[in-house]
Amino acid sequence: MAKQSIVPFGPQHPVLPEPVHLDLVLEDEVVVGAVPSIGFVHRGLEKLVETKDFKNYVYIAERVCGICSFGHGMGYCEAIERVMNVEIPPRAKYLRTIWMEMSRVHSHLLWLGLLADALGFESLFMQSWRLREKILDVFDLMTGGRVIFSVNTPGGVLKDVDGDMLRQLLRTVDELQKELRPVADSFLREYTVGSRLHGLGVLGPEQAVELGAVGPMLRASGVRYDARQLGYAAYPELDFEPVVLTEGDSYARCELRLRELTQSFDLIRQAVGKLPEGPIAVPVKGNPDGEYFMRIEQPRGEAVYYVRANGTKFLDRFRLRTPTTSNIPPMLELLHGCQLADVALLILTIDPCISCTER
Repeated sequence: MAKQSIVPFGPQHPVLPEPVHLDLVLEDEVVVGAVPSIGFVHRGLEKLVETKDFKNYVYIAERVCGICSFGHGMGYCEAIERVMNVEIPPRAKYLRTIWMEMSRVHSHLLWLGLLADALGFESLFMQSWRLREKILDVFDLMTGGRVIFSVNTPGGVLKDVDGDMLRQLLRTVDELQKELRPVADSFLREYTVGSRLHGLGVLGPEQAVELGAVGPMLRASGVRYDARQLGYAAYPELDFEPVVLTEGDSYARCELRLRELTQSFDLIRQAVGKLPEGPIAVPVKGNPDGEYFMRIEQPRGEAVYYVRANGTKFLDRFRLRTPTTSNIPPMLELLHGCQLADVALLILTIDPCISCTER
């Protein structure tokens, strides 16, 4: 019988952009158990809802995470709007959709760079982040921010865009799609990538549903679920189908995210083409009273926003379940039986966002 040993992984590790700790139980080089420890960057943001009024709290919600900031602001505002029965203007719905898909593009390109770096492809890492800079430049042009955008508000959005901004966005999307194609092809066809990722961490569809996987991790296992189809923002008026693969391994999770980049480019073009004229916000009068669960599709998967209001300007409760929170249990399951050398890659294929997980 092989001797068991415990090897700590993280919270400081070259492949981890944020701190998470795993105690890996090994038999020789094979992982037979993994015990997670989180909470290194917990900030108590949900508690602040009791001291910040519901209109100002949107700026706190955005700061749950820099990468996912726009989606957190939008998800919170959508929940408040449903509690108060506020219908935002059509133009605001389309602007939220455009910015949400731009967020998906910059998030997936950031992930691609981190995975490339973990595999040892420094040039691919730099190229991925060079492409990401292009979409961040357009964010800066349209919203005034590159990480925290502060354009969501209950009742709509705070900033409008003009024709020059939209034309620059479309030019950037065309450039990104053209430049991404050789990057994606070289990544997916590279022998080292295939040999390291094919057959690694296979997650079947029943297992994915049972363990609560969401987002690309769920859809790469053949489950056709995308929260964008639930009908928020302008998504009901756009033509798209979830990207789904059936292999369920680490390679499929990577390929799916690269395909989602192309899908986001198409959704941005559709939204710009259908962007209606009109106001970007409506007045929100009074205070919310009630509760609501709002679900949106963040780049990493479904996020759930719960608000409970009492008729005053301060909410009783705000609760956020992030995609990484849902994807950690299936990730731990996939670690069982893998080699120690593959642990870092398995973790990166779920695209973890620890600051979201530790509000």
